[in-house]
Amino acid sequence: MPNEHIEVVKRWLAGEVFSAEALRENADAADAADAKAKAAARAARDAAAAKRAADAAAWGATDAVRASAGAINATYWVKRYEELTNE
Repeated sequence: MPNEHIEVVKRWLAGEVFSAEALRENADAADAADAKAKAAARAARDAAAAKRAADAAAWGATDAVRASAGAINATYWVKRYEELTNE
């Protein structure tokens, strides 16, 4: 997909005549497209960072559940041991 703003510059370099206003408008449109692309890139980086944070939180929650289950399991076995050794 060719860049329309670069294509105008190529045509100008090849000798096609453009008004100063047309070239200025092309440059302004190219600047606006660049700003939009940079904003989209920032939004994508922010979304990726938010996803990494959510993934980390999910792993943390999973670890907490595992630790809780482990504590419950350990409590059961300590209680069972005490029952067996006290009889």
